[in-house]
Amino acid sequence: MSNKQRFAVLLLSLLALAPPFAIPQLSAMQTAMQEQGTEDERVQQEAVNRELEAFRAAQLSLRQAMGIAEKLHVGSRTADISFDGASGSPVYRVKTVRDNRLWEHAIDAKTGNTIGTETASRLKDLNSDDRNNVVALRSVRQELSDAVVIAERATSGKAIGGGLMTDNGKLNFVIIVVSGNSDLKQVVLEPPRARTPGSNRHHGMR
Repeated sequence: MSNKQRFAVLLLSLLALAPPFAIPQLSAMQTAMQEQGTEDERVQQEAVNRELEAFRAAQLSLRQAMGIAEKLHVGSRTADISFDGASGSPVYRVKTVRDNRLWEHAIDAKTGNTIGTETASRLKDLNSDDRNNVVALRSVRQELSDAVVIAERATSGKAIGGGLMTDNGKLNFVIIVVSGNSDLKQVVLEPPRARTPGSNRHHGMR
């Protein structure tokens, strides 16, 4: 159980044990704030539902969009991809990297065509988290698309986004999958590091 989960359980226990007089009456302002919070949640859920509806209607899969983006620069690898259904035409926003360059592309989710002009950045211009993720990607042979396949099989769903995350110096692939009608699941996979010279161990992401 994580620290966050422990805190949640502890908080629920304290509320359950609290006597009725320990809970103050809500003021009119507090009530209004709660109602506003409920309305904000409703609006947010409607936006998520529209996004998922657009994703289900997409002709192109996440992996196909990654392949299209990677072909734009031979030898590049996908570092991040997300589905964007809020724009007029739903797109996959893909970031690919090669050497010290990073490119951002918008791939039409229906036709597979690129939309707009690509954005190029140098590794040194990225923030420290993105830069560390890209550098860590060089130490593994597995691709983000490999992690997508595993995540989709494990959840019986379709990937809607994916990216990189380093934890204690180790690279993780983070995949967001739509499972069922509207369930979103996050799958975290740690690929093995590439074999170092002189090592006879076999590595592979299972």
